[in-house]
Amino acid sequence: MAERDLCLIRSQGPSGKLVVRLGDPVLDGYLEVLSGRCRPNTVLAAASDLRVFFTVVDKPPEQVTAADVLGFVTAQRTGRGTARVVAAAPGEGEPAGVSSATVARRLSMVSGLFGYLQAAGVVAANPVPRGLPSRRERLRPGQGVPLTRRARRLPRILSPAEVDGLTQALRTHRDRAMVAAMVLGGLRRCEVLGLRLSDVEAAQRRVFVAEGKGGHQRLVPVSGRFFTEVGSYLDVERPPRADTEKVFVALQGPTRGRPLTAKGLDQVLVGARRRAGLTHGTCHELRHTCLTRLREAGMALEAVQAQAGHASIESTRIYLHLADSWLADEYRAAAEAIDAQILIDHPAPASTGGAR
Repeated sequence: MAERDLCLIRSQGPSGKLVVRLGDPVLDGYLEVLSGRCRPNTVLAAASDLRVFFTVVDKPPEQVTAADVLGFVTAQRTGRGTARVVAAAPGEGEPAGVSSATVARRLSMVSGLFGYLQAAGVVAANPVPRGLPSRRERLRPGQGVPLTRRARRLPRILSPAEVDGLTQALRTHRDRAMVAAMVLGGLRRCEVLGLRLSDVEAAQRRVFVAEGKGGHQRLVPVSGRFFTEVGSYLDVERPPRADTEKVFVALQGPTRGRPLTAKGLDQVLVGARRRAGLTHGTCHELRHTCLTRLREAGMALEAVQAQAGHASIESTRIYLHLADSWLADEYRAAAEAIDAQILIDHPAPASTGGAR
């Protein structure tokens, strides 16, 4: 399977849904199955990662072995072994090549493909190893050393002054409403762009997320500032003849009145950051900022999980560490309890008075 045989093709199906193909019957069959259970962006990412894998390995799926997978990992991590690996600047503890997170994501996509092919009877076994053998293998089978080591880094958030500066740099009610949805409601970028007119429940001060990550739905309370900006946007900015149920649409140019795209929202933030003199402030950082502030204000972790739309509370625990005061408060309380117990068990000696 040579590089020229795999061409990432994006088209629009009869229903308007994105169709992604690679030009190989086996891989395209998997992408078609994937499109029935995943969001379009996930299918597009899977197609891109599979193209990278089979470009490097250069074999049809039926001939891929575990040795090929391990060779792919080495090529990706080191940037050697193929001229087509995109090299990244080395960071602390990171050799040249793509990041560990990227390698792990690509391995996950490849493993998913071969799991599908194994179920379909195309291959006998999944060639992606679950881990490397280790001494603990005898006690915990299947719990070997992971193929990649992923460092968990805390995401960046914006300070209150940075949020104010970004908000003041926005030029329209539409833009301020979208940013408010992320920084005050914790919505993801795709959830903001996916909001329909019927999803905005102004009386209850909440929005209905019809298709969150993983297809999950939820009701999300949002600050009144969001609804004020949405109301002004709908009254004076949104084109009256916009032929879409989506709340946020393009306000000018040839796409005026059509649903705003992810690229369009990113461009809005890029311009606002430049005018505000900020070096960061992505959509996801705005979401992280919201969830961190909610936790700092004392919101229960389970409530933050519901607000964020996390399937697992493990994904929410990171906001414990982002919150400035949480760890310090927990440590201070524990230290005071320890000190009190020491005083009870070992009271300070009584004073014997001054020397004679």
